[in-house]
Parts: sequence; structure tokens; C-alpha cells
Amino acid sequence: MSKKRILLKLGSNTLTKETNHISRGKIEDIGMQIAALQDEYEFIIVSSGAIAAAKQFVKLDNHDKDVFVKQALASIGQPHLMRIYNENFRDLGLFTSQCLLSYSDFEKKQTKDNIVNTINVLVKNHYIPIINENDTVASDEIKFGDNDKLAALTAVLLNVDILIIATNTNGIYTKATIHDESPETIKLVTDLSLLQKEIGDKKSSHGTGGMQSKIDSAAIAKAANIETWIVNGLEDNFMLKALGNEINFTKII
Repeated sequence: MSKKRILLKLGSNTLTKETNHISRGKIEDIGMQIAALQDEYEFIIVSSGAIAAAKQFVKLDNHDKDVFVKQALASIGQPHLMRIYNENFRDLGLFTSQCLLSYSDFEKKQTKDNIVNTINVLVKNHYIPIINENDTVASDEIKFGDNDKLAALTAVLLNVDILIIATNTNGIYTKATIHDESPETIKLVTDLSLLQKEIGDKKSSHGTGGMQSKIDSAAIAKAANIETWIVNGLEDNFMLKALGNEINFTKII
């Protein structure tokens, strides 16, 4: 029986657990879930976190908000990020590979075919592709999207079954309860136009994506008949719990 394919998008807030450094514990938690699910699902990861990884080791002599500084930090941090993935996943018997993509890669048929063929070979041979934006040469994602759009485009290209976007909320909250101590999650969405009225424009502290970029990504996936799940990645075992309907999250179908 063929396995279902999940594309898991991990933002900086999830990987740092809303601190100032990459959390090895969170990456181990993700690896343990993948190990538990690998008989039923195959995984592709789109991971932010290169800049957060770099900030643990260096402070560059420039203004932190300058896009070229962020590109330099991404260049420094990407090998550290991959090392953390490799070390934690290897201990669980999981193998990883790195793929750096740019938006221009999605504009040419030959390049898209190459991406699909390469990633399919990796997955078939039990390697988990860990994809990130090639931040050194492309600035739009650093400024605006925290890899949400990249995850959606990749999900469509690779014909996944579910796009799971890990964030720092229990999915999307209703507008009426968003400031409550226990806000209410919108659990099921079929019409994205109705959802627009319910979301704010607040961006996260470490990442560059807000809820709007997640809705935009869900729209890309929805057009290709791919479900998008917006799940609280700070929760331990968030994928296992979402698959078992044990936590509140937003499912866009």
C-alpha cells in the first residue's frame, strides 16, 4: 500500500520554541514523530531557522534589519541548522538531505522536473529532504514570507496529500475570541474568502510570516486539491495529536 505524503513546514518560532536559539528538543520531538509515522507517511520538510541558528554563534557588524545582513546570517546559519537536524534525526535512525530552492526554480519546466525527480529519489531511498529558501541569493522570502509560500509551491509540485504548517497558535482563531484567554479555533474551513474576515495581520517575533501568509499558502494548496493543516508546533507530538484529533487545529479542505 502506498504511503501518504506530508509536507511539513517549520517556521522559526516553532524551531526556537519562541526563544533566541534553535531548540534541539523541538527538533528531536519532530524526529520522534516522523519515526513513529514512517510506516504510513513519507515526509518532506520545508524549514526556516537558518538566521536563528546563526544568531546563536555570531553578531555581524551591521544593522540587523538590513536584508544583506540577513542573507549573510542565513549563509552562516544554514550549515549549523542542518547539523542539528542531522545529529538529532540520525540518533532516531532517520537520514536527512539538504535542498535549497529559489522561486525562479518554479518558473521553468525542466527545473521543476529536476526537483521532483531528485526529491522522489531521496524519499524512495528513505532520506528526508529538508528544503529551505536559498536566502543568500533571494531576498523576498526573508522580508515577507518565512517560507510559507515556498512550502505551498513545493507541496503542489510534489503532489503531497497534506501540507502541515506548524505555527505558534492552535490554528486560526475566530475574530470574536482572538484576545480571549482561551480563544476559539476555527476547526474546518472550506471557503477561504470567509476566513479573511477572521484573521489579523500580526507577524511573529522570530519569523517573517503572519497568519495572512499561511492563508495565502493554503489557497495555493487548495487550488491543487491539497489539504492544509495549521497546527501549533510548540505542542509536543503536534502531528501525532493532530492526526488523532487530540488537539485543536485548523483544517482547510
